Amino acid sequence: MTKIDISRPETVLPTPSHTVGPFYGHALPFPGGGDIAPVGHPDTIAVQGYIYDGEGNPLPDAFVELWGADPDGNVSTVDGSMRRDPSSGGFLGRNGVEFTGWGRIQTDANGHWSARTLRPGARGLSAPYLSVCVFARGLLVHLYTRIYLPGDDAALAADPLLSQVDEARRGTLIATDDAKGTYRFDIRLQGEGETVFLEFQ
Repeated sequence: MTKIDISRPETVLPTPSHTVGPFYGHALPFPGGGDIAPVGHPDTIAVQGYIYDGEGNPLPDAFVELWGADPDGNVSTVDGSMRRDPSSGGFLGRNGVEFTGWGRIQTDANGHWSARTLRPGARGLSAPYLSVCVFARGLLVHLYTRIYLPGDDAALAADPLLSQVDEARRGTLIATDDAKGTYRFDIRLQGEGETVFLEFQ
């Protein structure tokens, strides 16, 4: 039997990660999580898609978090837009005014998710994009990716991150324009057409 001296941290081995779901669905999603854009804002776009597992099956118990800059490319520093009932503490939804750039959306029974946000502006040398974090059953850690919006081929070609991605897989980071300010972005966790995921260190 091996004994570990816990008074010496250098001898303690790290514990393994645990899956992130689907129990998170009971507390983390909230009503209106995908209503990121202020009500009636002219730069509002809709982004929607499906999350698929390695066998191509849609996941009904996953969720995505989105972060995006405003149309001028600025990252919001607003404290928040959530409202609670002062007497009960219950969640009332967003106030419909502040743009925080952040949202959390759970997939429905068909694995579908959707959000309304503002069209992000370019930041530095990067083409406009939304940052995405994916939580799903079977994942030991959440996954990061980006949603680039089509339309400016020169900006996409010059983007520092996209230029490092194999050309055959670059399309997994670019949404499809469904017209009228609506974009589709499916997330494939494994297998054919797997979405490119990012690692941050």
